[in-house]
Amino acid sequence: MRFSKQAAAGIIAISSSSIVSSFAPRLALQPRSKIASSSIINRSIASYTSPLQMGLLDSLFGGGAIGSKIDYTTLDPPGEELANAAQEGKALVNGIREPNLELATFAGGCFWGFELAYQRVPGVEYTAVGYTQGPETEPTYSQVCSGSTGHTEAVIVYYDPKQCTYENLLDVFFNRVNPTQVNGQGNDRGTQYRTGVYFHTAKQEEAAKARFQLEQGNYNKPIASELKESVGFWPAEKYHQQYLEKGGQNASKGSSDTIRCYG
Repeated sequence: MRFSKQAAAGIIAISSSSIVSSFAPRLALQPRSKIASSSIINRSIASYTSPLQMGLLDSLFGGGAIGSKIDYTTLDPPGEELANAAQEGKALVNGIREPNLELATFAGGCFWGFELAYQRVPGVEYTAVGYTQGPETEPTYSQVCSGSTGHTEAVIVYYDPKQCTYENLLDVFFNRVNPTQVNGQGNDRGTQYRTGVYFHTAKQEEAAKARFQLEQGNYNKPIASELKESVGFWPAEKYHQQYLEKGGQNASKGSSDTIRCYG
């Protein structure tokens, strides 16, 4: 049986021992460094966990389980430059460290599998998962999962336009999503899983609008995916970055291996 991402994060028993065992598979993927608890605890857990049990989680994961901020300085490139731009209210067009790379942003439901699909595209140099299109600053996973921040889970792509066109990236988007599904994708439901293409330049906007019009002809229902200008992109917790690759799935360029969305 395939569970949704929120269900996978939120299924947990009341006892402390069950809390520990519930997170064991996820912890196995992580290095022994401090893990920000906010990256793995969502609202459903907080709803069914007592203060004593939350204290246990705090001690297990290093404190600050609910509401703790993300330390963007610990993220691999391009995480910190994305966070700095978001804090300034900006959406980058090109990389700061590598200005020859252009940026593109997409939302396609659960960002784990969506990121892996873009990692495999020749010409894509970097990817990062995070939160965008919401008004809150410095959102965390637990906050976004509550559906109250207005953000959607998204993937930002740094690509070399000499090796990869924006149209190539749009191909991945439309091959991965059902653009007619409202506020969700597959079993993942909620505004935080809404899909969208968020353009960074006028050229991207033109290409995306033309593609949306073309794709509409393939569906009887209207396309529900958003088509909007990109805004600040807040990187997700380090734990989420390249999650499926860290779990052993193939991220090599051109790979056609089946993407297993939940490990």
